[in-house]
Amino acid sequence: MSEFKKIYASIYLENEKATKSLISSDYLAESPVELAIRYSNDNVDGIIVFDKSPSGDDKAHEKALDIIKEICKNSDVPVIGAGNVKRMEDIKKLLYAGCKKACLNFSKAGNIDILKEVSDKFGKDKIVICYKDEAQIIDNKSAVKEFSNELIYISPGKADTTISDEIVLPVIVLKDNHEVSPLDIFKENDIIFGISGNIINDNSKDVSSIKAACLKEGLNMFRFIPKFSWENLKKNSDGMVPVIVQDYRTDQVLMLAYMDKEAYNKTLSTGKMTYFSRSRNELWIKGETSGHYQFVMSLTADCDLDTILAKVKQVGAACHTGSYSCFFNEIAKKDYSEKNPQKVLDSVFEVIKDRKANPREGSYTNYLFDKGLDKILKKVGEEATEMVIAAKNEGSNEIVYEMSDFLYHMMVLMAEKNVSWEDVTDELSRR
Repeated sequence: MSEFKKIYASIYLENEKATKSLISSDYLAESPVELAIRYSNDNVDGIIVFDKSPSGDDKAHEKALDIIKEICKNSDVPVIGAGNVKRMEDIKKLLYAGCKKACLNFSKAGNIDILKEVSDKFGKDKIVICYKDEAQIIDNKSAVKEFSNELIYISPGKADTTISDEIVLPVIVLKDNHEVSPLDIFKENDIIFGISGNIINDNSKDVSSIKAACLKEGLNMFRFIPKFSWENLKKNSDGMVPVIVQDYRTDQVLMLAYMDKEAYNKTLSTGKMTYFSRSRNELWIKGETSGHYQFVMSLTADCDLDTILAKVKQVGAACHTGSYSCFFNEIAKKDYSEKNPQKVLDSVFEVIKDRKANPREGSYTNYLFDKGLDKILKKVGEEATEMVIAAKNEGSNEIVYEMSDFLYHMMVLMAEKNVSWEDVTDELSRR
């Protein structure tokens, strides 16, 4: 069974919009991507996305996959993709869109038959089974246990969410009504490790409180579990610990602030950076008034345990001046070449994108864009071949030169096809 209990939001896609439930066609005001960002920021542990596009409507299905890709890109929690799966190719598309796992609906004819095939291809840890009738799971118990990772139970409207003792994998209960509380559902059966549906969506702002209530009842909820308590940390003369705050994607230093014990513990329980304002002499949740929240990605103490490094997802600007970072007043600077690989690649890519948007006469980059995709692809192929040849030769200078040429032409292709470095690195990170 899963060690931790988890809270999942759910998003139901139909006609490129989000509906209120699996069976409803009433649209929500927020877009699917906006919902994903909000749920992620509200401290859910994952998001289940259901593609409700009509079976056989490949165009609608492809549009839904584009939205799922954006959801995965903008969410900081794992995404499970579900709906419209009929063959192995559909599982592949969900995983390639960025989903951590993909779901087979056992209520659909044929999905039971492809379970082994998709499990062998992508690994059982990527496969979730969705069901409404327990008999579908019990009748195929051996295959379910061997070829899948977990289950999603689409609970009926009734209050009862009893799970049969014959169910052999951890279960996420998806429930859209509010007749029972998440706490009551978790307490019904140890095999229930997750809860989703409108019982969570409609109360997403209270996820931290739901987790706290479950923890109070002895349930082991998925959360930040600090390896160091406040008592382990060394405080300054004011009884506080300084916190250096960094953007988790770029490593840019954003600000310096201070925590007391209450701020430290509240940060861990809510996932939102909370400090103690020395000027106002009060607790301070970053973004509470401005909306510029900082969501915790990691907290690390230094060697002396007297300073914390916080990596965060920053919403808006970190600085009260409106600057993204508080560190912008240059004091002195040497003339040096940037050595950070990410910054170098980002800088070159920005120049390439600027050439596309603002052509410059005589620019080789603009020559490639003017000639079009076929020319760009031809150059990428040529540079790849030259890189292979260089790798067969002795010495490192030639291969470095050819790799640089290849990377440049690859970035031109990226700009042409509107692919960002973030798209590529996110995909590599998922792998």
